[in-house]
Amino acid sequence: MPADLPTPHVTVDADVLERNLTAMAARAADHGLALRPHAKTHKCVEIAHRQVGLGAGGLTVATVSEAEVFADGGLDDLFIAYPIWPSPQRAARLRALAARVALRVGVDSAEAAEALGRAVPGLEVLIEVDSGHHRSGVDPRSAGRVAVAADQAGLRVRGVFTFPGHAYGPGRQQPAAADEATALAEAAAAVTGKGLDAGVRSGGSTPTVPFSGGDPLTEMRPGVYVFGDAQQLELGGCAWDEVALTVASTVVSRSGPKIVLDAGSKVLGADRQSWATGFGRLLDHPDARVTALSEHHATAILPDGVPTPALGEVLRVVPNHVCATVNLADDLVVVSGGDQVDRWPVAARGANT
Repeated sequence: MPADLPTPHVTVDADVLERNLTAMAARAADHGLALRPHAKTHKCVEIAHRQVGLGAGGLTVATVSEAEVFADGGLDDLFIAYPIWPSPQRAARLRALAARVALRVGVDSAEAAEALGRAVPGLEVLIEVDSGHHRSGVDPRSAGRVAVAADQAGLRVRGVFTFPGHAYGPGRQQPAAADEATALAEAAAAVTGKGLDAGVRSGGSTPTVPFSGGDPLTEMRPGVYVFGDAQQLELGGCAWDEVALTVASTVVSRSGPKIVLDAGSKVLGADRQSWATGFGRLLDHPDARVTALSEHHATAILPDGVPTPALGEVLRVVPNHVCATVNLADDLVVVSGGDQVDRWPVAARGANT
């Protein structure tokens, strides 16, 4: 890590990042899949351009404001994977976006389709279906009904998509990938049965990528793969040498195997799934756990026999959920070989509307 930088700060290992980006691009190509990575993880224009340079057909984003940031950064093929309700102000922004980039959005109801058709005639849409996460998304067998409503409203139906979010749990990745494939196949059949286009069948979260490939999937949208995080380590979604993002944090207190670091929830984020073994991990001490978070304190316990780090020592913390960590940072300190080589702004930080 670079010396003399104030902690805590968010650090990205450029060499690990490059390996992760290259590996995912190669996997998509090997399986004949389009890659449309989800940029809500990194929120960084520099990383987005590298993904496209390696063959990604475009980006996935979560919000209209994220799409605006990446459009301003020169990315011109964007999918907002969200069931947008076009309020008057948001509709005006969608029309402006559609005039300058290739834009697609998600829709999961006839009512939203009709509203979108009035607001942005001719907009391309994918029908969102529920593959088991039980968040947004219509039952796959009802995708044809929503597609017909979208078509009649003047929208251009291009296919279906889903998010297999129920993969986030021990042992759930392969079953969730199977659920995703079944849901996309059923939804595509329902849409084509109405004489409409289901050529795009989009899915694929980072945990399910190893179990996804080929028909019925045509496109995958992983996000966390760029950085990795403690959740992915525990789920087997990444290895320790694939963790590209850490938070540099100083030991400010210690007592026996317990240490306190200066990166709390306002830097790391506070996410912790019920199955997670802690609030984060330490990259250089894989068996240690971050056991508690306050706003500006992270308490970690080291295993027996591991020397307690000295006061003032800087450690690399792997956050539980890297998407939340990035959204709390102004910029990313980019390192290679232990030296700082760049600093990238988190351009879409706070782009939540």
